[in-house]
Amino acid sequence: MHEMALMGDILNLISIDMEKHNFTIVKEVELIVGDLSNALPDALEMAFLVYKKQGVSGLQADSQLTIIRERSLAECIFCNLEYEPDQRLALCPSCGLPGGKIMSGDTFKIRSYEGE
Repeated sequence: MHEMALMGDILNLISIDMEKHNFTIVKEVELIVGDLSNALPDALEMAFLVYKKQGVSGLQADSQLTIIRERSLAECIFCNLEYEPDQRLALCPSCGLPGGKIMSGDTFKIRSYEGE
């Protein structure tokens, strides 16, 4: 499960920023996770709980994780149909050709965090 490593990297980035602002506690972390990002929200939440239990990077018992789901959207480069692909390389449901341009759904980033 690579979500443990992903969450560790996220918390490391937050920890670096916390030092710049003299924060010691993380109240909330908001992530944007796209359907095509290859990161599972449930596994990220579990990883967050594990790190929170360990008190990593200023996480407290009441620290919260909010995951904002970004739906996948692609546009067929042949017929211009917009559709919701279930994987990066998907066939257009209208013309059946591959090669849709990904418009959204591949994002994986920290939207914000709140600390004190």
